[in-house]
Amino acid sequence: MKKATLLSSLFLSLILVFSSIQICYAQENNLATEKSTPAKTGKKWSSWVSLDSYKIGNGDILEILTWKEPDFSREEVLVRIDGKISFPLLGDVQASGQTPLQVKKNVESGLKDYVDNPIVTVTVKNPGSQKFYILGEVARTGEYNLFKDLTVLQAFALAGGFTQWASKKEIILVRNEDGKEKIYRVNYKDIVKGKDFSQNIHIKADDIIIVP
Repeated sequence: MKKATLLSSLFLSLILVFSSIQICYAQENNLATEKSTPAKTGKKWSSWVSLDSYKIGNGDILEILTWKEPDFSREEVLVRIDGKISFPLLGDVQASGQTPLQVKKNVESGLKDYVDNPIVTVTVKNPGSQKFYILGEVARTGEYNLFKDLTVLQAFALAGGFTQWASKKEIILVRNEDGKEKIYRVNYKDIVKGKDFSQNIHIKADDIIIVP
């Protein structure tokens, strides 16, 4: 009887330990997911957009808010194909090629004729200009939105993985740097086997990944 009770207690203890491990793993996994995923508030994707480094491009959607001045605030401002935005009383304002901080300063400067000490906030709600492309032997070729810290491995997952004919050792990434095309070679098998993680390249806007 004592032996049976001891075994039951031991079995119960193992269950409790296993359950605790599962809970801890789930919590760590959720935390890692939250850290690696761009934060969203409604339709906003701007948590990762730096005011002093991100270059606005055609197709981006901005939010421009002027403190205590709703007439000079707009929740969705499209950067047109000519690189400009339309703003009340200021007309066309150059945005493409500028950082959000530069646009903020330009709008504040323009509003000084109409508002005392204007305080403007410029946010990139949707970085529509930030795209990359996957071609070749993947399930879904085409154009994809670029999020912060996206790597080639994650790009392959977005594209639904490889077809059965894919040459996973001969993938290339084409990037335009300083007006010149640069080729990066990616061996998918070396990455997943842990032989060369340096090939898990971080993707930049307008990169083209080709899977032969």
